[in-house]
This record gives sequence, structure tokens and C-alpha cells, in this order.
Amino acid sequence: MRNLLPLISSHSAHPGGRSALTCRFRCGDACFKETPNTSGNEYAGDIIARAVSRRSMMRTAAVVTVAAAAGTAGLVGPNTPQAEAAALVGRGHGPHPPHKPAPAGARGLRFSPVAPNQNDKVTVPDGHSQNVVIRWGEPILRGAPAFNPEKQTAKAQAGQFGYNNDFLSLLPLRGERGRQVLVANHEYTNEVLMFRGYDPANPTREQVEIAWAAHGLSVVVVQEESRTGKLGAVTRHPLNRRLTATSEFQVTGPAAGSPLLRTSADRTGRKVLGTLNNCGGGTTPWGTTLHGEENFNQYFANGTTAMHKRYGIGSGATERKWERFDRRFDLAKEPNEANRFGWVVELDPYDPDSTPRKRTALGRFKHEAAEPRLTADGRPVVYMGDDEKFDYLYKFVSSKRMKKGNSRAAREHNLTLLDEGTLYVAKLTGDSPAAEIDGSGKLPDDGEFDGSGVWIPLATGTTSHVPGMTADEVYVYTRLAGDKVGATKMDRPEDVEPSPRTGRVYVALTNNSDRGKEGKAPADEANPRNGNKHGQVLELAENWDDPTSDGFAWRLFLVAGDPNDPSTYFAGFPKDRVSPISCPDNVAFDAHGNLWISTDGNQLGSHDGLFGVATQGDRRGELKQFLTVPTGAETCGPVIQDRRVLVAVQHPGEVDGASVEKPASTWPDGPGKIVRPSVVAVWRKDGRDIGV
Repeated sequence: MRNLLPLISSHSAHPGGRSALTCRFRCGDACFKETPNTSGNEYAGDIIARAVSRRSMMRTAAVVTVAAAAGTAGLVGPNTPQAEAAALVGRGHGPHPPHKPAPAGARGLRFSPVAPNQNDKVTVPDGHSQNVVIRWGEPILRGAPAFNPEKQTAKAQAGQFGYNNDFLSLLPLRGERGRQVLVANHEYTNEVLMFRGYDPANPTREQVEIAWAAHGLSVVVVQEESRTGKLGAVTRHPLNRRLTATSEFQVTGPAAGSPLLRTSADRTGRKVLGTLNNCGGGTTPWGTTLHGEENFNQYFANGTTAMHKRYGIGSGATERKWERFDRRFDLAKEPNEANRFGWVVELDPYDPDSTPRKRTALGRFKHEAAEPRLTADGRPVVYMGDDEKFDYLYKFVSSKRMKKGNSRAAREHNLTLLDEGTLYVAKLTGDSPAAEIDGSGKLPDDGEFDGSGVWIPLATGTTSHVPGMTADEVYVYTRLAGDKVGATKMDRPEDVEPSPRTGRVYVALTNNSDRGKEGKAPADEANPRNGNKHGQVLELAENWDDPTSDGFAWRLFLVAGDPNDPSTYFAGFPKDRVSPISCPDNVAFDAHGNLWISTDGNQLGSHDGLFGVATQGDRRGELKQFLTVPTGAETCGPVIQDRRVLVAVQHPGEVDGASVEKPASTWPDGPGKIVRPSVVAVWRKDGRDIGV
């Protein structure tokens, strides 16, 4: 066997391969604090010993798999919203140059994989080009000045593209040839890399207000260049918009108006200023975008209650010291303010005057993302992960059907779809004897990590299904509801996406260095490695391919890491023919049904990157690296179009010891320029579809 790849150690002693600087500013050093989930839930390893026989489990899984395959045609018919949306995606213009033979691989993945590297640039496959679509600080609103990091103001930043872009969505723009609407999350700010001479102990009001303005969301129209995949921002377009930490948001759904959401500034419990730490997201079939508020806990000081602790809120001052400048960030003064964050936000990017809505029916936790699919009768189902060690996987099933078309009545109706329905949490059971799951990652005797699961209802409208909790409490304290019903503790469930071709659902489980530690959950079949550094991707098939089902079959699709490590698994594909991957985070699908995976915290000696993997056919499990990002950066928000791939390059240069004065990266503008998170587009030089 070849030697294993080295674990990355050049600038990180933190779990997951992140730098200490990233941990400070993105999640408030969550990995180094007590795990918020101290519930006594049964672990899947304990449940396995009392599971039904393997034969009955496998029979259930086989029925579901057949049903999923049979339902494929219905999912991708020519009139489905998914097909309509795909047809509207930009494809480039002009005739194709002569075709050159593509490298071997699954259709959509026929490119030469990028080798692991530590290049301080975006590295793409041979035969591909790239451009920076938009950078932090570029003006997008009328009146916004050109970016000047030495003279930045809060007013300027409120009209400029925000910081640390994460989730991306590209939506069609009818009537404007070659243009699309780009929507971006801005997860967090890193003031050390934003301000020269920054003093973490004594931030100024101006620095704090710039940071407030750099959070939130951006909507910006982009124009494609004829004959290439290059995109550029259309400044001052009427649809361009910035939502920040001080913009107005509406609270909707069953918990709206709850006493748990009322503050001295908002006695109605229905109006919130700002959205914070927007990580992953989703695009709805009715043309809106969803944005998950993730590590919101780090912005609030002086937590005092057990519920604050369950959500990871500390008892002292915060890293950014915002509580010095606005009392709402001090929970000793406003104990309910934190309850107004941790939601899924829905934005209508086609209406610049609309008020975005925080959807309480989808529950409150550290939302990594929210990706919907439709039932056969047109009701949206949203899958969601709570990005914390040992937290849970959720879904929401709407009670309303989507109305087709773009009429005003249809749009108004569709903007209510996520306010009524049932919220569920997942409990997984493995089908192998507990003795075969020893924490090493060794496959059990049946050759797969797999089993079945149930969706446990938590609340429907104003009705709670959790003993001892009201419906309001279930929505606001969703983690506690999951604890009470015995949900399965997972290895940081992040992005969760249903395949538009098969309906199968893919869950990125990034890592969990605490798995198997004394007093912590041991390995189980869904999370089979103790001290899990590299993560895994779980594949879930709803019973009878019905998204409203209360049961499912599951199996691990990928167990990430060095292919030479016997604990890794690539859906059975030969491991000497795949790229090494570590710490899967965001996921997306291409038109061929391939899953694309971005990584966060690669521990294999390479920078983070974007990978494509076949999910069907005889090449199922074939995984190839498409790009890597610069020093210190994370790959976020992939958008996979036929002739273009977009990624958000987040926190470039975020390496321990780095600062404005001592940059660790010169990307994207070269030496002497400040490091700037940016969005990058990649396309084939010959203008043809990527990977075919």
C-alpha cells in the first residue's frame, strides 16, 4: 500500500483543519467549547443491538431503492419546476469550436482532475478558464463608492458587496439577454483581515458598524460575456440589493408573535433587525432563495440560561464586542434577542422592495442550508442539517401546494408555503451488529454502512408532538425538542440536498473529532469512525420515494479521507481511481445527476476544493477534484451549470498570524492589495459543456 497523505499541520492545530483565526471569527471557537448537546439520547450504536433483523432491514431498503428508481421519470419530467429552472440557466452563446476528446469519466465529469496542492490561487483543470465575478467591497447600489479599504465607512459598505461570501444562487432574468440574478450569503466578518491596526480588545464604533453592513445578503445582476463563461456584475441594476445586520426582517409562521421572540424594541415578536452568519442556503422551485442562519450564538454576550448554553451562547463577552454598541447583543439586557436568530430566511430577489421573512415553521438551530423538493402533488419538502457536533438532521413538509406560473396571485401564495406544515427530526438505525462497528471505519460484514430510519414529528402548526413542550417552544428551542424525542446524534450535518433525478437525499457530514471520546457518543453505523477527521456523505431514500414518508433507508455513499486509508469508502468504486477528499461541506447537483462537493478544513495536506462524484451507473463513486482555492480559503456555494461553475472563495488568507499588515495570501489582486473574499466563475476554453 502507498503511504497515506500527510495531515495538514502548517498553520492549524484546530480540529477540522481550520486555522485558529477561522475558528475565532466564524464560529466562536465552537470546537474548543463544551459540546452543547449533553442529552442522554440513545446513540445509534446502542440502538443497533435492539434493531430488527438485518434481513427485514435490507428488504425495506430494497423496496425503497426500487421505488426511488421507478420515481425518477416523474421527478425530471419536462414540465417539472426543476426542469423549467434548468432550462432557464445560462448556457453561453455562439458556435462551438471543434470538439476535442474529453478525458474518461462519468458524463459531466470528463475533465482531468486537479492534483492536491497548496497554490495561492484558484487552480482549475487543463482546458478551463476563470474570472473573478465580484469581490468584497465592489459597489452594487446607486451612490456606493469604489472600494477603498483605507477609507472604508459603514455607509459605503452598505452599498457594496458584503464580506465572506458563502451560499450562491443564480436565477434567470427574463427579458435581459445574457443576464442572471446572483444571490449571495455573507456569513461572517474577520476584522483582523479587514482593518489595518485592528485592536480586538477595543474595536471602534465605525469598525463595528462596517462589520454590521458587511454581514447579510447581496443581490446583484450579472452579465455573461459572449462566447465565454465569464460573468461580471451589473452595478446599479434596479434589482441589486443589500440586506445587512440592521435591515428589517419579518418573522412569520406559527411562532411569530410568541412571547419568546419579544424584546423591548419589538413587543410584537414579529420584526427583527438583521440576519447573521448566513451559511448555506437553497433555491426554491417558485423562484425565491433560502438562507440559513448558522453560528449566530457567537454574536451574543452574557448568556445566563440552560437554553442559551444548549445553543452554544457563552456567559461572557463576545469576540467582536458588539454588545458595547447595541444592547440587543447583551442577553443580560435582552434575553430573547438571540431567539430571533437561527432561522431560515426566505428572500424574493425579484422584488427589491420586499421584506425578507424568517420562517419559524422550519425550526431554530444552526442552519447550514435548506434545500427543497416537491411532492407528487406539489408540496415543498425542505431538508436541513444542524451544523454542530452531535446534532440532528431535520425535514419540513408543507401542507400547501405550490401554484405554477409567475402571476402576482401565484407568487403571493407561494410566499406562504413555508409557514404551514410539519417539522420532523431523524432517528437512524444501522442494520449490522454493534460489534462490527468498532470505530475504525472498517466495513461491516455486509459490505456497506446502511440501515433504516424514521422521521419523528415535532410540531404541526400550533400543535406540539413533543411531550412537555408547547409548539412555540418546539420551534424556538428545536434542539431541545430533538433531544427529548431521541434523535440520532450526527457528525456535523451540514448541507442536505435531494437529487433532482432520483429523489435520493445526500447529507454532508463534515467531521467530528469528539466522536468516541470519553463521555461522548461512540461510533455508530451512520457515523462509523471515532475521532472523525474527514467526514462522510450519507445517502437517504424516502420510503416509496415519497418525501412525506415517515420512514427511509440510508447508506453511507462516501467515507472521506485518503483513498489509501482502509477506513475510506467511495460507494464501492476502485479507490486507486479517485481524488482524495476531506471534510465535505456544501453540495450541489449538475444536469447529469452528479453530486458536487465543496470542502471545509481539508486535513490531507492540500487546500480546500470542489469535487464532482457520480451517483449512478457503473461509475458510481468515481470522484474527481475540479478546483482548489487559495491559501487559507474555504470553497463555498457551488453553482453547477452546463457551461459554467461558480464558487464562493471564502476567507482567503485566514491563516494564524495573518493580518492586513502581514497577509498570508495575495489573492485575488496580487501583492500590495488587501485579500478579498470573492466569487469565481470557471468555464471550458472551447465553450462546450463542462465534463462532457
